[in-house]
Amino acid sequence: MLTLSTLDIVALAFFVVAWTAYAIMVEATPHGRTSLNAAMDGYRSVWMERMLEREMRMVDMQIMAALQNGTAFFASTSLLAIGGALTLLRSTEDVLSVVATMPLGIQTSRAQWELKVIGLAVILVYAFFKFAWSYRLYNYVAIMLGAMPFASEKDTPEAQAHVRRTAALFTTAGRHFNRGQRAFFLALGYLGWFVGPYVLMLSTAAIVVVMWYRQFASRSRQAVMGDDGAA
Repeated sequence: MLTLSTLDIVALAFFVVAWTAYAIMVEATPHGRTSLNAAMDGYRSVWMERMLEREMRMVDMQIMAALQNGTAFFASTSLLAIGGALTLLRSTEDVLSVVATMPLGIQTSRAQWELKVIGLAVILVYAFFKFAWSYRLYNYVAIMLGAMPFASEKDTPEAQAHVRRTAALFTTAGRHFNRGQRAFFLALGYLGWFVGPYVLMLSTAAIVVVMWYRQFASRSRQAVMGDDGAA
């Protein structure tokens, strides 16, 4: 029978709450509007507005293809990671015998190990769906770019409306990509649970701090925001 200790349940709850709270902070609070992701959303809109003024748009389509290829890479990687997690699930006895000899001294039952592996697989499946949907949305954006009105029509209401629709779809594609990448990062923190509940809480906190720093205090954000102190 599967039984988790109170400490394991607390650690798992901490992981879920930390993930949810960070996502809400970045995507649904005024503080999140100062993040690096939010700044890039603004540049997506600027890109679409300036693209409308250009007659030759080959460079824009090349950039779009690069974004699609990057998203496809992460989607493929998530599938490989899911396969690795399922392999761990199939080879539980062999893995446990190896883990038992490690200096970390990990003590866990077969049922607990399988539950942890299933949890990891669920996170990776979530990441795959986010990346796959982002890739699909980027395909839609490419179609919208192909349907962009000519530069001679840039001041018409129809052209402006098309720019807004394309920018909104572009932003949505980026948001799903960000969610998939966030799941990848937190999956690394989740690996701490295989060592123990305290390590899970510590690794989760460390990952959240690193993600927060990159979004709100990194030199990358300073550069995008135009801070002269950026390097």
